[in-house]
Amino acid sequence: MSTSSLMPVFDGHNDVLLRLRRSGKMPAYKAFLEGEVEGHIDLPKAKQGGLAGGLCAIFVPPPTMKPDANGDFVAPSQPDALNETVAMARILFDIEANSQGQVKVCRTAQDIRASIDTGAFAAVFHIEGIEAVAADLDALYVLHQAGLRSLGPVWSRPNIFAHGVPFRFPSSPDIGPGLTDAGKDLIRACNELKVMIDLSHMNEQGFWDIAKLSDAPLVASHSNVHALTPHSRNLTDKQLDAIRETGGLVGINFGVLFLREDGVKNPDTDLEVLLRHVDYVVERIGIDHVAFGSDFDGTTVPASLKDATGLPLLVKELEKRGYDAASVAKICHGNWISVLERTWGV
Repeated sequence: MSTSSLMPVFDGHNDVLLRLRRSGKMPAYKAFLEGEVEGHIDLPKAKQGGLAGGLCAIFVPPPTMKPDANGDFVAPSQPDALNETVAMARILFDIEANSQGQVKVCRTAQDIRASIDTGAFAAVFHIEGIEAVAADLDALYVLHQAGLRSLGPVWSRPNIFAHGVPFRFPSSPDIGPGLTDAGKDLIRACNELKVMIDLSHMNEQGFWDIAKLSDAPLVASHSNVHALTPHSRNLTDKQLDAIRETGGLVGINFGVLFLREDGVKNPDTDLEVLLRHVDYVVERIGIDHVAFGSDFDGTTVPASLKDATGLPLLVKELEKRGYDAASVAKICHGNWISVLERTWGV
């Protein structure tokens, strides 16, 4: 398939900034722009696979990967999280500044459309787990001015805003309490600033607390179907229905942990398993409410996909399942652009 004929894919979640930060390569932007063997995403791989852009997450890992007595990961301190967040944001802006127009940090849906039209990689500044922000929310307003347009209040750990759902299989997502008072203030501020609220990694009580408070579409950027894979990170039918009712979106996670019925991290997983989650969401809540949220550079994906260069294979499989051109375009990019435009208002 020629590059010009590739279906553009706008993706709901990747962790390339953390991968670049951890690599220690300086300057970090060169690895992304010039390409490298490691990783799922860089600019050459994106161009080869038709990856037109996506939500580029900033995630600050726990100080230790050993859970506490409650089975929860420990969140970093607010000063440490802010320092790491700024460092990864700088990598994103350095990539844009040195890309000669090949990468654009997008702040509006029109920016995304224009980037897709010109062939530039459309990056959205997203934070996964907002530990960088204190209860006063001062840093939120500054980060928004810097381009932050999407955030998940939690990763899978507690913080001052909410209780992220632990990684458990098999398990209901109904684990732990919901939003704190600070968390409710955060949601109101996100609505005021028109920052998209990402429900992936929220536990069920937090999900419903946000559903009651927020006036924006409900979006889970990289989550799958609990009825197919009973992982705590996946969405129940009732949650899927609520997403539909608000005009929201589910980004299907490519992580095999969240796709397989057995919950095993086995890369030898057929794409049929991923497509069953797409089909289920389409049949349950409609074609306008499903997209991709790959979790590239953050999880183990099916070996047949390999990395961003494998996206045309996924597009071809959608077509083989009978999805027409309009439906494929919605899943691949149209639905993301629509929900972001309705959330951001621009």
